[in-house]
Amino acid sequence: MKAAMKAGDKQQLSVIRMLLAAIQTREIEARAELSDQDVLAVIEKLVKQRNDSAKQFADADRQDRAAAELQEADILKTYLPEQLSAEEIAALVDAAIAASGASGMQDMGKVMGAIKAKAQGRADMGTLSALVKARLSA
Repeated sequence: MKAAMKAGDKQQLSVIRMLLAAIQTREIEARAELSDQDVLAVIEKLVKQRNDSAKQFADADRQDRAAAELQEADILKTYLPEQLSAEEIAALVDAAIAASGASGMQDMGKVMGAIKAKAQGRADMGTLSALVKARLSA
């Protein structure tokens, strides 16, 4: 935050303040200090909200607002760990299916539970879920 203030980057400063407010709100709701995993979940949620807002603005032909939302999402993504590649995600899914002994869609919860801890903040859970569903139904 200090670096953004010194650099005079008003947009980054605004996003950092928004992030800190969201984290503080979540801590008040939980009545406890958030763990690193919980903070990553808050950041992911904010990124997803920004992307959804950008899509809605683009659909309403408000390209200026859509660009601003995408720029905020990009700033927030800098606070997430490096994303997994497609090959790493596929290997993670295959390993989780093998480790849990999953045989069908009824075991999807077990597989997702095993994957979530390893991929939290490093992969989109919607994409992971679709991949697990495809692998288990095949």
